[in-house]
Amino acid sequence: MNMALSGKRKLIILDRDGVLNVMQPQPISDPDQWHPLPGSMDAVAFLTQSGYTVVIAENMSGIGSGQVSMQQLNEVHGKMHTYIQKAGGRLSGIWFCPHTRNAKCNCRKPQPGMLLDIIDRLHIKAEDTWLVGDGIRDMQAIAAIGGHPVLVLTGKGKETLKLEELPDDTQVYDDLLDFAKFCRAQAEKAAEE
Repeated sequence: MNMALSGKRKLIILDRDGVLNVMQPQPISDPDQWHPLPGSMDAVAFLTQSGYTVVIAENMSGIGSGQVSMQQLNEVHGKMHTYIQKAGGRLSGIWFCPHTRNAKCNCRKPQPGMLLDIIDRLHIKAEDTWLVGDGIRDMQAIAAIGGHPVLVLTGKGKETLKLEELPDDTQVYDDLLDFAKFCRAQAEKAAEE
């Protein structure tokens, strides 16, 4: 599989908690609770500097349950943006589902609604889209639209790796930086050809 840029736009969708930042036992409601995982900010920089469009897609049931307000979420995302920009990276957007698990919506992963909205708004095909996550719902959501599942072994990734429901074509990396280095090498290889 060649993920190198070949004139087509490529999209990397990132789950947030457990991929970019340290998992917390409760929804993150304060910027002081948000701590980037080692190498994750450099990873976003590598991806964006290699020409990939990078966005976040996250289930945020803390909004629907009242544990997190929109103002608090925006403050957390403000801190995250600052760290990413300082590393030289860029996010092209943040999508989230605010609903609780019981809401039966189409946007909460593993349902495909949020991902379909992302690729529609960005005009990128599903086959040119990778979702990097640490949970089975992430893998199921991207597989449902015909994209590429990437499991990282941070967050709950090691537990997810043991599950039999993983899509057959799931790629596995130690962390986001490991995946980003692979993507960067592919982009550099394509540029040489």
